Amino acid sequence: MKKLVLAVAFALAACSQPAPPPEHGYGAEPQLPDPQSSALPTVNTAEAIGWAEGGAPIAPDGFTVTRFAENLDHPRMIYRLPNGDILVAESSTKPQVGGGFMGWIRNRIQRGAGALSDSADRITLLRDSDGDGDVDARHVFAENLNQPFGIALVGDYLYVGNTDAVVRFRYTPNSVRAPGQPETVLELPYRDGDNGHWTRNLIASPDGAKLYVAVGSSSNIADNGMEAEEGRAAIWELNPDGTQVRIFASGLRNPVGMSWEPTTNALWVVVNERDMLGDNLVPDYMTHVEAGAFYGWPYYYWGDHRDERVEIPQNVRLQAPTAPDFALGAHTASLGLMFSSDAALPQHYQGGAFIGQHGSWNRSELVGYRVAYVQFANGRPSGEVEDFLTGFLNERNQAQGRPVGVATDRTGALLVADDVGNIVWRVAYANAPPAAQ
Repeated sequence: MKKLVLAVAFALAACSQPAPPPEHGYGAEPQLPDPQSSALPTVNTAEAIGWAEGGAPIAPDGFTVTRFAENLDHPRMIYRLPNGDILVAESSTKPQVGGGFMGWIRNRIQRGAGALSDSADRITLLRDSDGDGDVDARHVFAENLNQPFGIALVGDYLYVGNTDAVVRFRYTPNSVRAPGQPETVLELPYRDGDNGHWTRNLIASPDGAKLYVAVGSSSNIADNGMEAEEGRAAIWELNPDGTQVRIFASGLRNPVGMSWEPTTNALWVVVNERDMLGDNLVPDYMTHVEAGAFYGWPYYYWGDHRDERVEIPQNVRLQAPTAPDFALGAHTASLGLMFSSDAALPQHYQGGAFIGQHGSWNRSELVGYRVAYVQFANGRPSGEVEDFLTGFLNERNQAQGRPVGVATDRTGALLVADDVGNIVWRVAYANAPPAAQ
C-alpha cells in the first residue's frame, strides 16, 4: 500500500477526544464525532495494481461474477439503451495546474490511486446481441469529448455530461456511432487547470420533460472563495432543449450518482462530503432531493452542524440547511447509485439501492472499495449498509479495482464499472426471476 503520511495531521488529530467507532457513521442517524481540524490532510492511498488474470470481485452466494468487457480506459458510468446496448463513459481526472503544495498533494494522490492519466474522452458501445452475458460487438460510439460522465437518452437525442457542458447527439435506434459533432445544450461551471470535482452526471425525469445535472464544488470548502463556486455544489434542472435552467438544489458538495426511487418517483443522489475534519467526518450520504433545498455546504454539514473553518459573510442570510437521509460512511467516495427496480435479483435485493463506493484516500484506515446495498421500504432506507461486491482491495490493501457506476444489462444482471481494473463486471443471479421490462 502506498502511503504519504503527514505527521502534522495525525498529531493534531490525536489531541481530540476519541471518535465513535467508524460504523457509527452509517445510517439514518449517524453519531458524528467532534471535528479534528488540521492544516494538512491525512493521505493514505491504496496503490492501484489492477486484477491478476482470472481475478474477480466477490459477490454473495448464488451470484456469478464475470468480465462483461475488458481493456477499457478508465470506465466511469454505464447507461443501458432501450435496445439493450450498453454505453460506457471513459474519462479520467486531469492533473491540477498550480495550487502550490496542496496541488502537488492532490496530483500525487490521484496518480497513486490510478485516477490521473490521459483521459480517453470517449463513450464505448457494448452489444450483447443474444443476452448470454458475453459482449459480441464493441464500437467507439463517440470520441473527442471533454471528460464525459453522465449519459441519458431523451427522445431522439442522447445527452452527455461533459465536464464543461451538457451536449447532445442525434440518436437513431440500433446505431453504433454518434453522427458528427455534438450540439452544446448548456455550458456548465468550469475552471481550466483546476476544475476540482469535475464529474457531471445527468439523469432525465421519468417522463423526459426535464434533465438534472450534478455539478460538484471546485474545492473542499470554498478554498478559493464563493465566487469560484458560482453554480457549483448543486443539482441543475433544465428542459432538454437547454431552456428554463435553474438550480434545483444547492449546498451539495459533490453530488454524483442519481437515480429515481421506484415507489415514490423521488430523485435520490449520493454526495461526497468534505475533508480534513478527521477519519470519521463528514459522512458521505444519499438523500432524496427536494426542489429549492439547501444541504449546507460549505457552511454546515449533516443538517445544522457548523463548519467553523468557513466564515459566513455578514451580508448573507442563509437558508436553513436540510439534513440528508442516510449516511454512507466518511471518505468512502460513494459515486454510483442505482435502484434495483428492473434487476433480476432475489427478493432481498429488490427495490433497494446499490452504491458504488470508489474508496478512500484521506483516512488512516481504508474504507469503501465495494459496491454496497441498502434495503428500502415505502420509499425510505429500511436496513443497514451491506456489502454486495467486495474484494477490490487485496490482502496487502492494494487496489485491484475501484467501483464507480452501477447499472443493469438487458437480462437484469448488474453491471459495475471498475476504473482501476478497466473492466465492466457482470454480476448475475442464477435463479433470479426475469427482469422487469
